[in-house]
Amino acid sequence: MSSAEETARPGRGIAGRRGEKIRSDLHVAVEPRGEGGIRIDLTSRVEPYYGDAIREQAVAVLAALGVEHAAVEIDDSGALPFVIAARIEAAALRAGVEPKGDARPEVIAPQPPPTAKDRLRRSRLYLPGNESKYFLNAGSYGPDGVILDLEDSVHPAERDAARLLVRNALRSVDFKKAERMVRINQLPLGLKDLEAVVPEGPEMILVPKTETADEIREVASAIDRLLRECGSDRPIWLMPILETALGIENAFEIARASERIAALTIGLEDYAADMGVPRTPEGDESAWARARLVNAARAAGVQAIDSVYGQVDDLEGLAAWCERSRRLGFQGMGCLHPRQIDVIHRAYSPTAAQIERAIRIVEAFEKAEAEGLGVVSLGSKMIDPPVVKQAQRLVAQAREMGLLEDGGE
Repeated sequence: MSSAEETARPGRGIAGRRGEKIRSDLHVAVEPRGEGGIRIDLTSRVEPYYGDAIREQAVAVLAALGVEHAAVEIDDSGALPFVIAARIEAAALRAGVEPKGDARPEVIAPQPPPTAKDRLRRSRLYLPGNESKYFLNAGSYGPDGVILDLEDSVHPAERDAARLLVRNALRSVDFKKAERMVRINQLPLGLKDLEAVVPEGPEMILVPKTETADEIREVASAIDRLLRECGSDRPIWLMPILETALGIENAFEIARASERIAALTIGLEDYAADMGVPRTPEGDESAWARARLVNAARAAGVQAIDSVYGQVDDLEGLAAWCERSRRLGFQGMGCLHPRQIDVIHRAYSPTAAQIERAIRIVEAFEKAEAEGLGVVSLGSKMIDPPVVKQAQRLVAQAREMGLLEDGGE
């Protein structure tokens, strides 16, 4: 049972979940009082081993928030410390506590290096922001990015709690080589999400249901301010999600709205609903919109990333979708389940023949430059500058994918 399904009495805050099928989470009830110190009633399957640590952490989190007296009920289902801290803080805030200090846990995971604006983004794995059990192993599946989602995958009544959980996860979870992305809520609620997550240095923010360039400018301005306040100069990229007819019409203006924009993507479920048409496996109903987005993205010099393929068990259908997607000019797409990652990576990776041709073009270009020639040729065929640029990009991506050795073939 989630806290959204429970009704707390006045002055008592509830957060988290409990039940036979719940794991890596805990249920917390906090009721501030005027005296008596912190009294904790703990139920946990690991109480003999970690009971004291859970109690100590509960007291520490409440003390950081300025709570000296409270009755606390904890039903633990194997939650890690970053989850415990988020749930206790959420319950306290729901109980009406005005925080007097910072209750964030200590940073445990090493902060990854900043990512390049044009880095490889073949796959991005969606993780519901209120489901900590999906966070811990997500990077081990090898996606190019993970999306800690605060929007559609989270019950509206749980978005405040999910915000704290995602904030703590950015401090505590090692997502391996995956780019750490956060999908915020629509504005103005998304501004609260930014206040929580920007100081933790995610590499990318996804902005849902974007329809105008002004929305992106507002998000970019908020990120600029928050980074200044926390003294950080880490780049944080933006990926607007276009999900309506108006958003698609404004795609080019949106793509140019901020230097932080690294990619555009489309949300097909909402787009189809806005158009009043059903989705089909072939995607005919969205073909024009997707082509329009690719053209706008390329014209603005940013990446074009496709939507998700919703039938997670249909890997053949996914492969066919990826093939059409790549032919349209997309450079990657979202995924809902780890089993989709390998199919997506194969589809958006160049073939051996494509790599070999690209290497030959790059070598011909470098030879022409070294000889001071203004014309590049491969055999008897002239090579135009856009073809050289595309070949250079393909070779660089092949190296990033591990298909070529750095500095060689």
